[in-house]
Amino acid sequence: MTLDYSTPYLRGSIAAVLSVLQHSTCPENTVFHFLANPHHHPNLRKTIASTFPYLQFHLYTFNPATVNHLISSSIRTALDQPLNYARIYLADLLPPSVTRIIYLDSDLIVVDDIAGLWKINLNSRVLGAPEYCHANFSHYFTAEFWANPFFSATFRNRKPCYFNTGVMVIDLIKWRKQGFTQKLEYWMRIQKRYRIYELGSLPPFLLVFAGNVEGVEHRWNQHGLGGDNLEGLCRDLHPGPVSLLHWSGKGKPWLRLDAKRACTLDNLWAPYDLFRHESLFSDT
Repeated sequence: MTLDYSTPYLRGSIAAVLSVLQHSTCPENTVFHFLANPHHHPNLRKTIASTFPYLQFHLYTFNPATVNHLISSSIRTALDQPLNYARIYLADLLPPSVTRIIYLDSDLIVVDDIAGLWKINLNSRVLGAPEYCHANFSHYFTAEFWANPFFSATFRNRKPCYFNTGVMVIDLIKWRKQGFTQKLEYWMRIQKRYRIYELGSLPPFLLVFAGNVEGVEHRWNQHGLGGDNLEGLCRDLHPGPVSLLHWSGKGKPWLRLDAKRACTLDNLWAPYDLFRHESLFSDT
């Protein structure tokens, strides 16, 4: 996970950690790897240690300069933050001894034993995530992208489906061997020159992985609860069982709860909210 001490997303991250621990059969076996701006490390260490005294965690430095020169403006300012791109560099920042991870966004809660997600078989794939093949895949890229035969040919011999990058199981051994960080950066450089998409860090993942993702049960990412990227209206759950609730989109549960305009499902997030614990945002 990423941690940002300077924004309310930290509130979401803490809630996510609590949800993982509360629903784990063996929480003592769960190790968290956090990526953060080095300037925030002292405050984050105090926050984590005081909120979760027995948590096994490691805090890694993510320097925004690593990716600042590759970021293009998108449909929503929050999507342009360097930490939103940190997931691209997980294989470089985590030590070689870490060979498999679950990446989680900050705007979600887990309501099942995370071990169920951890144990999925990736087979020959590098990445596993719930896929949504009914989504109109063409909408994730501009008309210019599809009109350019060089760009659109990247999906030749693939059957690409949309997947949400907020919940991913990743084989870091395969990622490192096949140089996927560089492949993602390649498309970000193309974007800087040709403007082929509008949605932050998601499209490069689709360009590189879509059609080569190990499908995971949809229960592990009931996403879109934050509505769309413009209005953030309330949404219902997708049909079927639920193991993870994800407020992707503009509407975040902590903002709507504070504004007294909560959606029904925001009340499921509220019990994990530790915002009122004094230690959480103490600067002393």
